[in-house]
This record gives sequence, structure tokens and C-alpha cells, in this order.
Amino acid sequence: MSRPSINALTAPLVHSLVEDAGILRLGVERLDNGCLLVDAGINAPGSLEAGRRIAEICLGGLGSVSLSGNGPVAGWPLSVHVHTTDPVLACLGSQYAGWSLSHKEEGKKGFNALGSGPGRALSVKEPLFKELDYRDQADQACLVLEVDRFPPLPLCEKIARDCAVDLDALTLILTPTSSLAGTVQIVARVLEVAMHKAHELGFDLHAIRDGMGSAPLPPPAPDFLNAMGRTNDAILFAGLVQLFVSGEDAAAEKLATDLPSSASRDYGRPFGEVFKAYEYDFFKIDPMLFSPARVMVSALDSGNSFAAGALDTSLMATSFGIEP
Repeated sequence: MSRPSINALTAPLVHSLVEDAGILRLGVERLDNGCLLVDAGINAPGSLEAGRRIAEICLGGLGSVSLSGNGPVAGWPLSVHVHTTDPVLACLGSQYAGWSLSHKEEGKKGFNALGSGPGRALSVKEPLFKELDYRDQADQACLVLEVDRFPPLPLCEKIARDCAVDLDALTLILTPTSSLAGTVQIVARVLEVAMHKAHELGFDLHAIRDGMGSAPLPPPAPDFLNAMGRTNDAILFAGLVQLFVSGEDAAAEKLATDLPSSASRDYGRPFGEVFKAYEYDFFKIDPMLFSPARVMVSALDSGNSFAAGALDTSLMATSFGIEP
């Protein structure tokens, strides 16, 4: 069965985002070299709806993202809901922030970012794409960068070269962590973190047929560290995911047992405290921490479902700065 071009699928979503920039409170700028930048929270204020749309772009046009008051935490005003019929390609082949980008110029502060979105599948810089056996062939590319400043021109040019597209066919969407749009698009990774952890656990990705996830939308924090902590904790303490898998019950049950964040040695404190305890070194944090709070794995062959983990609204409230 032929696989879709995720950059082609997202092209109309990107076009619509740009066309509606005014009502979404986005900034749009065509650089001198032709690259199109969409500012979703640096100089432009952005919006929750912009973040929702950007999250769907991150999913490569293969998923839906919605905001509603019905979520995993009773009484919480707003939650992010994600669903995709192709969680492997949508989450790992597109949404995962796996492309490391950097640029240094003498006398200037270096620029570092992780790229997510469908453009990754054109550059295929990550070994993951060999496992996925997927490479896009589109003539246009879109990449989402979680940054609070504009990328330098030479980096834009490098991205276009690596994606093998013309600069005027490259769109970069910028979503600071502390912005409204950035908060939504990060929390919308609730399903993606489950998929990434399933991959790290060695579960057969071909067996994952469908998936959905939900997590409460935290209030943005004005500084990067608190904003990063809240968006992570929304998933770690209150994220809920259901995966539909084929194969034996034993494999489904083991996945459910191993997948929740509580299975990690670093679980139990707000992410900001964990990060600080490790002297702000991501590589010292247990990578198994990054996963939803509660997981249900439904085995299609038997009809049985296996659940593990639990929501911790107390830790969530602490992280979100909610007074008792």
C-alpha cells in the first residue's frame, strides 16, 4: 500500500494558517532569501487556535487536534485531544522533535533548535526513518521550531538544502514554549510521547494500528523553564492515552505496564524540580519519564484491554501554580 506525502497533506493546512494569520494573531514574514516565517508567539501574540492548527501540521496532516472542556481531569477548563489513524507516521515520522539544528556565527549567540513536523521526512537526518522505511518526496517543506527568536538566514538555507526544496517552498513555524500557541502544540504531543516510549521499549511499531490521547492545557508561564515544566507535567501527571494494537495479549499487557510515566525512577516531582536536580542537564533525566500518566492498550485480536498508571492532579496543580 502506497504511503502518503505528509508534506503534501500539510500544504493546505499551512496555506490556511498563513491566510488566517490576522485572526490567529500570527506574524508572517517572507525573508530576503525566500523562506517564509510564521511567528506564533515571539513578536506576535499568537493564540490557542493557532497552536491547535500548528499541532495538526506537526502531525503531518494525518491527525486531528481539538480543544474542549471534557478531558481527563474533571473540572479542568480546557484539554487538548489528539487522534490519528496512523500514529507511527504521524507521531514518529512527523510530530517528534528529532531534527537537531544549530548555527554559530563569530561574535553572535549560537542558535539551537529541534525541528518537528513533516519537513523531517524530506531531510531524513535521523536513523529513525530507516526503521520507519519512509521518505517523503514533496517539493515543499514545513518545519516547526520551538524557539523564542528568529532563525539565522544561513540555517534556513541549510534546512532547504537538506529537504531538497527551493527556499520559497520552505515554511518555518516558530512557537515559543511560553506562548499560547506553543503551550497547545507541546501538550498535543501527549500521544507522540507514548509512541516514542513504545519505540524505546522495543514494542513492534507495525502492531500499533490507531491511537488517541488527551491532556489538560496548563496556563502558560512567562519564563521558559516554568513553561517547559508545566507543558511536560500536563502529560506526565494528567495525560491519558489509548493505543489499539494487534498481536498477543501478553505484549499488549506488558506495554501498558511499562508505558506510564510512573514507571520511571524520576517520577514523583514536578519536571522543573527534576530538571534542576540534574543541574539542567536533559541527558541525566531518565528518558523513560517522558510518557503519559495513564495508558490503556486495547488488543484487537482478543478484544481485551490493559490499563496502568494513574492521574496525579495534586502534582499537576503544584506544577500549574494553582493555589489550594
